[in-house]
Amino acid sequence: MTQDRIGLVAFWKNYDREVYLKAAQLADELGYDSFWLPEAWGYDVVPLITEMALKTKRIKIGTAIINVFSRTPGLIAMTAATLDEISEGRFMLGIGPSGKRVIEGFHGREFEKPLTQVRDVIRVVKTLLAGGRLSDAGAKLHDYRPFTLEMPKRERHVPIYCAALKQQAITSIGELADGWIPTFWPFDEFEEPHRWIAEGAKKAGRDPSEIDTAPFIAAIPLGDQIGMARAKEIVAFYIGGMGDYYKEMLTSFGFGEQCERIDALYKDKTTRKQAAEAVPDEMVNRLMITGDPNQCVEKLRSLRDVGITLPILNLPNEPSWPVQEMFLRAMAPR
Repeated sequence: MTQDRIGLVAFWKNYDREVYLKAAQLADELGYDSFWLPEAWGYDVVPLITEMALKTKRIKIGTAIINVFSRTPGLIAMTAATLDEISEGRFMLGIGPSGKRVIEGFHGREFEKPLTQVRDVIRVVKTLLAGGRLSDAGAKLHDYRPFTLEMPKRERHVPIYCAALKQQAITSIGELADGWIPTFWPFDEFEEPHRWIAEGAKKAGRDPSEIDTAPFIAAIPLGDQIGMARAKEIVAFYIGGMGDYYKEMLTSFGFGEQCERIDALYKDKTTRKQAAEAVPDEMVNRLMITGDPNQCVEKLRSLRDVGITLPILNLPNEPSWPVQEMFLRAMAPR
């Protein structure tokens, strides 16, 4: 991190537009690096980012994340170029494949070849924003015609960050993208994915040190006891309520038996509250930051040692301004 470079990401459930706009403005004043907005099946993130960009001055604004299926690659490029102009160069594009349940069950699109779709989006966005012809993007899934963006010429390098949890996708980030956004990746397990990123970067003749590692991190500065309890609720939600990716990933890191129990408890509404109690302390300590504010800040700073260059802190789920303000001031860059 450079001078405590810290990002923030809002939570998409119970999203309060006015509260998070106020949070972005305070984050701008406090020196946070970036403010990221998620998209699932609630608010459309593009108007939200437009509003934020118009009402902040310095802080970068990003999508974390938009999926690569519900919008076409060309539309994502148009959106990125437009938001880059509105924000005066502060926009950051965060993308990912999402999952089969959301893409097919909510958007009504086939969830096919997700990694190829991500790579196509990156190629299309880079080509069009650089002033090139769409037919020259090197996309694999469609034969495009030689369209160019009909927008005023200006320098446009919009950083592209990818959410990824599997080796091939992480290696691809080293080849094509500007940053990696993992979720629930254990703090002591970054050495191997950094090798994968370096492999991809070498293939493309890039410097891997220029590629950000920007994980979503839950930091709960409410003391050890309350912080641990809140953290366990979050872990249980991701394992039981957010598809199979996180369950599979945490199983690969040695938590298979615990994940099965948490998942079963969460999926049964009569036992859902017990799911958090089944999350072991060790899992929380490897995935999240808890303690009093000073302890959380020190733990956050220590993540530089494992190669995390842009930690993105999850804002509290409570859409209450006093709660948001307390968190922002407690974890502000020093």
